[in-house]
Amino acid sequence: MAKRDRVEPRTLKGFQDVLPKEAAIRRQVIADIEKVFHRYGFAPLETPALEYLDVLLGTGGENTNKELFRLESPEGEPIALRFDLTVPFARLLAQYPEQLKTPFRRYAIGPVWRADKPGPGRFRQFTQFDVDAAGADSVAVDAEIIAVMCEVMQELGAPEYRAVINNRLLIDALLSSIGIDDGSRQKHILRVLDKLAKVGIENVRLELGPGRVDESGDPIPGVKLEPEAINRLLEFIEVTGTSRRDVVEHIEANLPASDATDKAVAQMRELADCLDALGVTEANAVFDPSLARGLDYYTGPVFEMMIPTAPQFGSVMGGGRYDGLVERFLNRPIAGTGMSVGLDRLIAALTHLGLVEASQTHVDVLVVTMGNVPKAETLRLAAELRTAGFRTEAFIASRKKMAMSNQLSHADHYGIPVAVIIGEDELAQGMVSVKDLLEGKRQREGIDDRDAYREAGKTGQVTIPRGELVETICSLLRNGADTCTDGN
Repeated sequence: MAKRDRVEPRTLKGFQDVLPKEAAIRRQVIADIEKVFHRYGFAPLETPALEYLDVLLGTGGENTNKELFRLESPEGEPIALRFDLTVPFARLLAQYPEQLKTPFRRYAIGPVWRADKPGPGRFRQFTQFDVDAAGADSVAVDAEIIAVMCEVMQELGAPEYRAVINNRLLIDALLSSIGIDDGSRQKHILRVLDKLAKVGIENVRLELGPGRVDESGDPIPGVKLEPEAINRLLEFIEVTGTSRRDVVEHIEANLPASDATDKAVAQMRELADCLDALGVTEANAVFDPSLARGLDYYTGPVFEMMIPTAPQFGSVMGGGRYDGLVERFLNRPIAGTGMSVGLDRLIAALTHLGLVEASQTHVDVLVVTMGNVPKAETLRLAAELRTAGFRTEAFIASRKKMAMSNQLSHADHYGIPVAVIIGEDELAQGMVSVKDLLEGKRQREGIDDRDAYREAGKTGQVTIPRGELVETICSLLRNGADTCTDGN
């Protein structure tokens, strides 16, 4: 028989495999976050991975800057993988107005795809975890989104966290006062301000003015603002205060009197009142005019969540108000606000801080057999243990791997704490042997002598009547299994 060519196992560029330990951490973090979302009345919602191309791009190609994975349906229609979870949410609100009456709040989690250049920590497929509230234009809802962000950090056990908050209306009022009303120029200014933390104040000053040359020697065009306008912008973003209200007072003093200023300041004062009402402390949520990320997209408050003890991970959540959420589909605005959890970045930060650790195993008990015990008896014992509430695996493999050493090595590799051993004699007598594998492992630590190592491995094993099995396992697991919590 001709030897078959083998395919090299490899992962697609820009994608990643999530192995059991990392997947377990991910599921644990997701479950903790979902608890908070449920407390605030957010409903789960799912949409397909694929959408019609015009749904994602808009009829005028509004999102052509997104690098899409473009495909074609079996009917020949242009389609693409979704690049976020927000556009599909907008489609649903327009498509199901009776089922999803506003105000409506939802959360969604799922993979999204962007065909941009991959790099360290940057993938072409990644997970988004969003909450959004549609149909309410009050900053009270923005305050709730910020409170959700803070409660998520509390739920995950973060010792320190800080939501940083700004408002697009404040910048708009300032830009209007210095005569900058052109939309494209405003966006250019906001993109430059967004670089403050990365490039520093002097480089921002240059980009707001004539431009600069970056480290690689490439020219970066400037906004061409006058020095006085640049000074006013930089003075504004450097405003600080001892409290949220104090920051608002200082902001108001730095803005010229106008209807736009009055609206922006009133909104921030109301947001401060709402955060107080929700119990969000000054230490955990601050007003900071220097936050500019996403301001060219958002229409009101914008916010990010930082972890001061892990600054290298940057923002782990972010969001803001984006009124006009479904205007593309209905030709009328529907107010919206929300935030997205940077799940991979958040997990990396929590792992760095030692706040998440996956269980070594998803199995409580491994059923091990000796001799010619029928497979049906192995399965019967495993079924009894599962009925009793234990996560149980029956070791079944090819004959050459059924040696006792292989079975116990399997348990050791996957961190399974308890083995239930059944042989022909035990089966005939209604007995089983129970082995505390973790205790045996502890006893063998530091032993180099082969015979002493084998002898130490025999510790922690007892032979008992089958009727005492559940109680014995509970004792070994120290109430770690569900069935042990009722006192059995």
